[in-house]
Amino acid sequence: MPLRPRRLSKLQTKKKKRLRFALIIICCVLLTSLILALGLYYIVKYVNSQFYYCTQSLAFIPIEKTCDGKLDCGAGEDELNCVSSLRTNTTYPVRLMGESLILQVLVNEETWSTVCADNWRTQHTRLVCQQLGYTQSPRSIQVPLRSLHSDLQSAFSVVNNEGQDTSAGIQSFLGMSDECKSGLVIALSCSDCGEVVGEDRIVGGTNTTIESWPWQVSLQWNKQHVCGGSLISMQWLISAAHCFTRRTKELSRWSVVLGQTYLGSSGAVSVENILLHQAYNSVSHDYDIAMIRLASEVLPGDYIHPVCLPPYQLSVMEGDELAVTGWGVLQENGQLAEVLQKATVPLIGRSVCSKASIYGSAITSRMLCAGFLKGGVDSCQGDSGGPLVFLSSRWHLVGVVSWGGGCARKGLPGVYTDVREHLNWIYSILEVCAHMND
Repeated sequence: MPLRPRRLSKLQTKKKKRLRFALIIICCVLLTSLILALGLYYIVKYVNSQFYYCTQSLAFIPIEKTCDGKLDCGAGEDELNCVSSLRTNTTYPVRLMGESLILQVLVNEETWSTVCADNWRTQHTRLVCQQLGYTQSPRSIQVPLRSLHSDLQSAFSVVNNEGQDTSAGIQSFLGMSDECKSGLVIALSCSDCGEVVGEDRIVGGTNTTIESWPWQVSLQWNKQHVCGGSLISMQWLISAAHCFTRRTKELSRWSVVLGQTYLGSSGAVSVENILLHQAYNSVSHDYDIAMIRLASEVLPGDYIHPVCLPPYQLSVMEGDELAVTGWGVLQENGQLAEVLQKATVPLIGRSVCSKASIYGSAITSRMLCAGFLKGGVDSCQGDSGGPLVFLSSRWHLVGVVSWGGGCARKGLPGVYTDVREHLNWIYSILEVCAHMND
């Protein structure tokens, strides 16, 4: 048997040692790089959460100094993209009435008139929907006058000219009339909103899916969930004003996540404008409503779809069931829910909610209460700004999660901003911003 050269085995041993040493070096380099990368990530994340970078003067300022009304950056860019307030004092001149969505226009700033179907054309339908802030799916039907409440039969407007100035809205096409010759009036639908799709932690709630509530969004500051919101068109959301106070006023920090059942930050959409009601009072919680304009329109689908704004005089009675959704904490001062939650809560009459033993004079005409006086089911922290919806023929946004005494406590139900009391403000903003982009 021939002897194996010992020299070969020594070479193999040296190669193995070198390979092992190289692998150790590589692992150390990779581990060091990973530690450095993680350290850099958390440093950048911390700096980004605490400071604002002035791109012109190449300086950092505390985040609290952004959007405070003072030009802290050399070029003043810290005051350019901020949450702003807008107040409208006039009555919006177009409205849809009741579940039938009967079209009415304001004449001479004092008289509401029902629009007769005589000479009505597709162009008129499209124009009114544009006035109301909608550009998709404008539709109108003709409703027999005799089927309406007497309040809708007291004054009429009829198309009687070509209306050259479309910027003046549908009013430029209409004239007053004592009668509606055809006996038919216009009912309008401007959006495929609030469609019913089958189907409670919100405290006392149950898991649900975004397909059932596709208007639900997560409003995030620095990619962290802060509040909920409701999609009302392909570019507009409604939320609560109190979500955007204190150090959260700089627009670039805000983003919106749509179409997700599980709470996360992937696929977030940037924000172009955040408008608070100018009368919002952080002490009384009155006028707690905000509108958010996305930087670009989103595409509708099974997971992303707007909810309907309520028509004027939408009948919601005490005891009627409403639905509230969100990713808020599962118990007071607890952890946010990972999965979208839904709860069914009854409307509580204002006369009950404003009793001294409940909330007393803190309840204004711009608020509504929903929940159980015995407690157990309620919206909570993290649900703020989210939707409270009512189902008639479609889902209508009747409330915005606003405030309450704790969460699901006995005798202290949830308080919501009454969307029906803010329709003038909402439609005025939609129109003003539409004209700004023309």
